[in-house]
Amino acid sequence: MVDVSPNELLLLALLNSTPREGDEIVDALGDDAGAATWTLEHGGTGTLREVGLVREVREALQGVVRGDAGPQSLAPFLRDVSQVPTITSVTLQWQLQAPDDSLLAARAVIAWSELEQTRPGRLRSCGNPDCRLFLVDRSHGNRAQWCSMAVCGNRMKARRHYDRKREATAVPPAP
Repeated sequence: MVDVSPNELLLLALLNSTPREGDEIVDALGDDAGAATWTLEHGGTGTLREVGLVREVREALQGVVRGDAGPQSLAPFLRDVSQVPTITSVTLQWQLQAPDDSLLAARAVIAWSELEQTRPGRLRSCGNPDCRLFLVDRSHGNRAQWCSMAVCGNRMKARRHYDRKREATAVPPAP
C-alpha cells in the first residue's frame, strides 16, 4: 500500500472537485455554502476569502497540471507563507505558517511541488478527453492513463475497439 500524505489527498480532492457527470460539469466549490463546507472538511476555515482563494488555486493548479499554464502562476498563493522549524526531543519538524485563510491554498501548492519533486510526471489529467479528473500514477512503469480503469479505461478501450471494427468494415471508395 502506498503511503499518501494528507496534502496529497487535499491536492487530488481539489483537482477533482469539478468532475463531469453526463454532459454537465459539477463544481463542488460552485456555491459558497458548499465550498465553505468543502474547505472545512479539508482542514480550512470555511471563510469566504478562503473559498475564493481555493477556487483560484484550483483553476491555477488544473492549468499547470494540464500544461496550459506555467508553475509561476502558483506564486501568488505562496505570499506570506513560511515554514518554521520546530525541534522535539527526537526530530526536527517544519510547521507551515500562513494567514488562516491562505493556508489551504498554500498546502495544495506545496503538495503539487512535493509530487513534482518526488514523483515527477506522475500527476496528470485522465487520458479520456471527456473526463475532467486527475490521477497520481503509482504504477511501476509510469504508464497509467486513466483516473479509473473500470470507468474511463474501459470506455476508452471500448471506443478504440469500436473504431477499429468500423474502419475494418468500412467499404473503400470506388476507384
